[in-house]
Parts: sequence; structure tokens; C-alpha cells
Amino acid sequence: MRKYGIADTTFSRVNMASVAIETIKETDPGSKIERYTVPGIKDLPVAARKLIELGCDGVITLGWVGKTMLDKYSYLASSIGLITVQILTMKHVIDVTVHEDEAEDEDKLKDIAIDRTEKHAKNLVYLVRDGKEALTSFAGKGLRQGYKNAGSLD
Repeated sequence: MRKYGIADTTFSRVNMASVAIETIKETDPGSKIERYTVPGIKDLPVAARKLIELGCDGVITLGWVGKTMLDKYSYLASSIGLITVQILTMKHVIDVTVHEDEAEDEDKLKDIAIDRTEKHAKNLVYLVRDGKEALTSFAGKGLRQGYKNAGSLD
């Protein structure tokens, strides 16, 4: 049985974990899900590492970044930490982050968060369940998470 980890934050303004849980259950019925909620994005790397140590085959992290430059630097630090976790564990850690300045309208921010979470939760399942070639047929298609697909230039 496959086991997926979900790490989310209390700083997020949308409960993206509930979206990820529902999407994973629909995409890989019978799989197990372990959730770990932390205060903010800089706590996500250790949460992801702990979930992997608890036997998760892959992890999706769900974060929210404020509008200030300090928030953006915090995201950069978190992102580097998540990349390091992937390298050290050889497990996929899919980073799903919504940046507060992506949209002025709160409904649009919520739509971005939901769309990005659903699409990346599926990506995590495909990579864990189906292996390294699971997404190959989508390469170069200009697929986007949180927005309309850009499309291929080919």
C-alpha cells in the first residue's frame, strides 16, 4: 500500500490539505495518508522529512507566502530546504505554494490554491504510483497549476 504525506501550515488562508486528501483518495483509492501541520513555510522541510521517515513514499507541502520581501526570502529558504530533503531521501516532495500577491481578489487566490493543490496532488500520485515516466507524455505541453495552461509552442 502506498503512503502519501501532506505537510501544511496554519499560516495558509485556505485548507489546502483537505483538497489534497480528497484528490489523493480519488486518484489512488486505498492508499494511506499522513498529515503534519506546522506554523509556517520554514517548518515544512522538517515536516516533509519526518513524514518520509514515517514511511511516506512521497510528500506534498502546502504553503502560503505573504507579500513582503521578508516573506519571499522565507519562501526561498523553505524551498532550498525542501530540495535538500528530496536529495537526501530520494523521495519526491512536491512544493505547492500560493503567493499572496498572485491576485488581489481573495476569491481568485482561493481558486489558485485549490487548482494548484488538486493538480499537484495528482502529480504526486502519478510519480509515486506510476514511476519516473508517469508525466513524460505531458512534457512540453505548457501545463500550469493554479492558472490556465499556457500550451505548447510546438
